[in-house]
Amino acid sequence: MHRLSGFMRTYWSRGEPGRATPRSLAVFMHRMWLAALTFKLLGSSWDVSWHFKWLRDDLAGAHILNTVGTGIAIGLVLAHTFTGYGADRRSLRIMQIGTGIFVLAGPIDVINHRVNGLDLTAWSPSHLLLYGGTAIMIAGVIRNWYHCYPTDGGHARQWRLGMLALWTFMFENMFFPTGQQEYGILEIASWFRGSPYAEPELISFAAGQLGRPVDDIAIESFALPIAPWVYPVWTIGICAALLVFARIMVGWRWTATAVIGAYVLYRCLIWPLLTFTIFPPSVVPFWLLPVGLAVDLVFLLRTSPYLRALVGAIAVTGIGYGALWLQTVAFGTPTDLGLRSIAQMRTAFEQGLPLHMVPVAWTSFWVAALCLLAAWSVVTWLAARSVGLDTPRPPTPTINYGPEPIRDKRGALDGWSPATDEAANSR
Repeated sequence: MHRLSGFMRTYWSRGEPGRATPRSLAVFMHRMWLAALTFKLLGSSWDVSWHFKWLRDDLAGAHILNTVGTGIAIGLVLAHTFTGYGADRRSLRIMQIGTGIFVLAGPIDVINHRVNGLDLTAWSPSHLLLYGGTAIMIAGVIRNWYHCYPTDGGHARQWRLGMLALWTFMFENMFFPTGQQEYGILEIASWFRGSPYAEPELISFAAGQLGRPVDDIAIESFALPIAPWVYPVWTIGICAALLVFARIMVGWRWTATAVIGAYVLYRCLIWPLLTFTIFPPSVVPFWLLPVGLAVDLVFLLRTSPYLRALVGAIAVTGIGYGALWLQTVAFGTPTDLGLRSIAQMRTAFEQGLPLHMVPVAWTSFWVAALCLLAAWSVVTWLAARSVGLDTPRPPTPTINYGPEPIRDKRGALDGWSPATDEAANSR
């Protein structure tokens, strides 16, 4: 309490965004954003598995964990807004908008479930508001880290690592809706085995919403109601473009590979925590690793940015679909699963063919390529207007760093030196 009171007494004063901030405070506030997003990540990962196990519970542990992260994020936005410390005006405005959308989406989602029942699909409007709000919030944090995190001395390495972490959070948030398919196919396989991951209450509720008995069609509607073209098109056409933006902003040669590597590693670590407890597993998307590597390799081409977008769209789409096909074959799943009805899936399963990979509509490659070309071009245009395509990384911070406050004998913050107070009053 002594340290907390000293912290509040020192820093809790009204100021405008972009206010001169002590380096220690700027570093602390940015690192707290990493903590907030980590809690939200853990909560969301647990949440999707939770909902393939039980009926919705507003006070589920996954929701509480996510709420802890949201609470920290709201506290940070309020602190930036009131004190003006640690954020420039535009970055703060983006964070405010994203956090506001997320907070409003929460009760909307609760009402949606009260009115429409289970609504497990990750692509419902209320869920998209949650992802969208989080994406905007993370975009504001990324922009703020880019412009406001210290870059002198050892802070330069921290700047890069923080940017990589934030872009990993962004990629996870945008890729998250595909979990519907990655959990859904394994849920169907568990149903065919006669030992479904979902509790009988959840299965009966899902079937009741369709007015059907508990059968294969009801399980498919509950677990895998998404068209097989969505998974590859969303991942290649939209999520891969985020890797392009990350590569431009961070400026490091292997940025996209590092972001995807961190994400896949996280999925590998979270998989046994869920699988060896009581929660359903998901397909780990190892096929994303070549996608990240392909983005980085395309940036080695010395050509115009928009020609790079064209070459990149073709190369990344081809490599992505190829890697997805290889993982499907390696896991023993029929490559034509996306064309099969639920009855034909059961027949394949009973013939000994494992259902370990997401059904894919392979002919959707041209849609994914066109989406990626458009998204890559837009990202290039936005980056050129905002951070520049060839400016040095890390950049020179856009906020000023003020003097450090004094500390008492116990190391707690204890206000400002008289000279600092006098300078502040003179302004």
